[in-house]
Amino acid sequence: MGDSSPARNRTPDPEKLNAFVGRFVADLGASFHGATIVLGEKLGLYKALAGADGLTSEELARKTATAERFVREWLAAQVASGYVSWEARKQRYYLTPEQEFTLTNENGPAYFPGAFFVAASMYRDEPKILEAFRTGTGVDWPDHDHDLFVGTNKFFRPNYLANLISGWLPALDGVVTRLEEGGRVADVGCGFGSSTRLMAQAYPNSDFVGFDYHAGSIRAAQEIAVREGLSARTRFEVARAQDFPGQDLDLVTFFDCLHDMADPVGAVRHARQSLNDEGTLMVVEPMAGNSLDENINPVGRVFYSASTMICTPASMAQPNGAGLGAQTGDDAFREIGRTAGFTRFRRAAETPFNRVLEFRP
Repeated sequence: MGDSSPARNRTPDPEKLNAFVGRFVADLGASFHGATIVLGEKLGLYKALAGADGLTSEELARKTATAERFVREWLAAQVASGYVSWEARKQRYYLTPEQEFTLTNENGPAYFPGAFFVAASMYRDEPKILEAFRTGTGVDWPDHDHDLFVGTNKFFRPNYLANLISGWLPALDGVVTRLEEGGRVADVGCGFGSSTRLMAQAYPNSDFVGFDYHAGSIRAAQEIAVREGLSARTRFEVARAQDFPGQDLDLVTFFDCLHDMADPVGAVRHARQSLNDEGTLMVVEPMAGNSLDENINPVGRVFYSASTMICTPASMAQPNGAGLGAQTGDDAFREIGRTAGFTRFRRAAETPFNRVLEFRP
């Protein structure tokens, strides 16, 4: 039998068509502009403008050892996009306090250039994802472009700086007390180790080990720990989430990575087996509701797109990959926890970009 639903009018409404085309133009401008943000970050152009009372293109080029003609065109793109301001009469370019805070303050909560490193990696990896769509084999995390690893750290670190010590850990039942007294912590899927080091700095009496199955990220984490003088208080080791070493732990953490894993139940089960009877599993995940309708918003748009190109292919690269995706809701994680042996689950904290899930035995 054919579809019994009423036939739809296939003639575009001119007003709606113009609005949709306008959205395309805006998205196209943002897409093109993203590459210039990565350039500005890598070349230090934004930071060179910070604190200056306006610079000409010649002055900015000298300050950054770059070619003036390219810098001038880059500046024009930034002004047109609202990322840099300028005085037309003096032909001088400057950053407003808001632009400076967002584009140059890597320790601020609103530092966003790192996100465009992730976007750049998605474009470079498009041929691999195209093949994954056709074969269903996925693309493993280590097989992505290097800017993905750099960008992931740059993107998530400001949120951790703003919330991890001041809000997220205190929201967990009894965890801060254990860390102050001297706890044992495994940070699983640690990447470049920003979350591990932040916790180690805040709780010097506790022992922290960061684990990741990507050897390149672990090498980067070890090098950063040495530079920051934390190598004596933190360790970073290559290990999978399903079999990382350690027993009688007080806290196991998964920061923005559980949904990427091929076997999330196995990872959570191993975390349960590694914890002591009073231990806590802390899972930080992208902000999401339980349904597509709940996630139709700007944040959902970002994470669904990233999940299409990064998270779901990473999970599907392994045999029987779960393919959760970055917008997996609390209900699914609650069921994963129950299957893995946890009896208590709650959303302990949230921000516009993340939610903090607490699992207890």
